[in-house]
Amino acid sequence: MFDWIRKLRAPNGAERKLMAWHAIGHPVWSPRETSAFAREGYARNAVAYRCVRMIAEAAASAPLKVGPEDHPLARLLARPNPEQTGIELMEAFYGHLQVAGNAYLEAASIDESVPSELYVLRPDRMSVVPGADGWPVGWEHRVGAHVRRFERDPISNDAPILHLKIFNPIDDWYGLSPMEAAAFSIDIHNAGGAWNKALIDNAARPSGALVFSSSGGADRLSEEQFARLKLELQDMHAGAANAGRPMLLEGGLEWRPMSLSPSDMDFIEARHAAARDIALAFGVPPMLLGIPGDNTYSNYREANLAFWRQTALPLAQKAARGIEAWIGDRWPQAGPASVSIDMEAAPALAIEREALWARLAGADFLSESEKRAMAGIDAPERAR
Repeated sequence: MFDWIRKLRAPNGAERKLMAWHAIGHPVWSPRETSAFAREGYARNAVAYRCVRMIAEAAASAPLKVGPEDHPLARLLARPNPEQTGIELMEAFYGHLQVAGNAYLEAASIDESVPSELYVLRPDRMSVVPGADGWPVGWEHRVGAHVRRFERDPISNDAPILHLKIFNPIDDWYGLSPMEAAAFSIDIHNAGGAWNKALIDNAARPSGALVFSSSGGADRLSEEQFARLKLELQDMHAGAANAGRPMLLEGGLEWRPMSLSPSDMDFIEARHAAARDIALAFGVPPMLLGIPGDNTYSNYREANLAFWRQTALPLAQKAARGIEAWIGDRWPQAGPASVSIDMEAAPALAIEREALWARLAGADFLSESEKRAMAGIDAPERAR
């Protein structure tokens, strides 16, 4: 079974070098329409747009802490490229992750050794290239007819691409977007808005029918009468500018409403329910979005703290650990770097810190060093 290993040693005792042969397979394209999520969800739905913006801005505002502080990675994350700051880069990164379920960072190198710039790549232009064992061995970036291929080093496993994705139980290579989980609710919310817009365009009145009943024995309008009546309805009684204009009906014509009123249809409550489902899929408390009828939290402060603890901070910590594992050891001279979230610098957690300090100040049974340790502050060395 292992004869081929013994054959690696030459007869004279000299060792032969083992070379790994690495072949790139064919790309597997995502079956999802990321552009449709961006168009119908992010661009045309106010609730989904606000959810994505809140999550991206909050997670990007959580400061990334690199240890040691003078590590080159700290400078790279602070100014990743000439066009963006670190916050702008991470905001785009988190935004793509919420819309598409996948986010990609490219580490560009001038001399093909250490990363010198970081760029966010659009997920709809990326495709995973799986290897023979099913794990990704590369990625393709396609813009029109131009294709760039990024390959993972088969020896060191270093990759120029960081692919961060949201857990998807039915796909091996691509993540599941919150936008996809909320797709039905987004459609309902958008349809309700389109219905209200159509109602306004039709003079804010529900549709109806003009019924013709002639006493002279004719059972229908002539073609000329029908065309003239249709033209008059479009020109004089459709649109917001014609709201309230009285309709002059000739003999034999009678207006009969055929649909329910807006209060009977209750589209407003249906849209609120759909908005709450959208917020639930993204992990944003509906109270923060101004959606009425949600009293899960007693006040806005509790809702905001829950949003940070359950949505923004876990996402930021996931990205920090991903960046550390991706390029934390690319600078041999500086040594490996650790990347984490600076909890003390997160403004939304100031309430928790104040409450902790108040409890520690009232704990007389604790020493000063124990209080400092519980507060996350190293106790100073005492002079001997």
